[in-house]
Amino acid sequence: MKRSAVIITGQGFQDHDVIYAYYRLIEEGWHVDIATKNAAPTFGKYGVPLPMDKTARPLIGYTDLDVEAYDAVILTGGHEAPDRVRQDADVLGFLRAMDEAGKVVAGLCHGPWIMVSAGVLRGRTACAYIGLKDDVVNAGANVIEGDVVVDGNIITSSYYAYSGKFMRAVFDTVEALATTQVAA
Repeated sequence: MKRSAVIITGQGFQDHDVIYAYYRLIEEGWHVDIATKNAAPTFGKYGVPLPMDKTARPLIGYTDLDVEAYDAVILTGGHEAPDRVRQDADVLGFLRAMDEAGKVVAGLCHGPWIMVSAGVLRGRTACAYIGLKDDVVNAGANVIEGDVVVDGNIITSSYYAYSGKFMRAVFDTVEALATTQVAA
């Protein structure tokens, strides 16, 4: 079964996070959208452009995010992009709706900063990049040491070096949730 994911990011994103997540999703046969403010082209911290290449789908805007269209949302890091994205009401509403629908909300490195602002970490177990740990704790999460932590439909990863484990958790969690929903 083909899946659909959206990577939400902004100016100054962590290039490693977006590149790895995007191409891993494509490799697994997923439909992938990348959302930026007003669907505007942007650049990562190290100069990677979005859209990334001539085969990439056009970017979509934050106002185009639709819970029914996606099985997972990936929130990438780079401290600049998440700090910009977490100020957007459309993104925060979308994340809350994804969580309420029981769909995967996954944050890598600084990506959980957006989850903090959306209020989806309260009462959850998560891991956090050292620079976010206080914010995630203050958001009401039980923060534990770990590379990747899965709590239901919420996935956190503490550093982009764990991108492989993070993406495996995304794939496994989406599959597990789909299996659970079919059985119900």
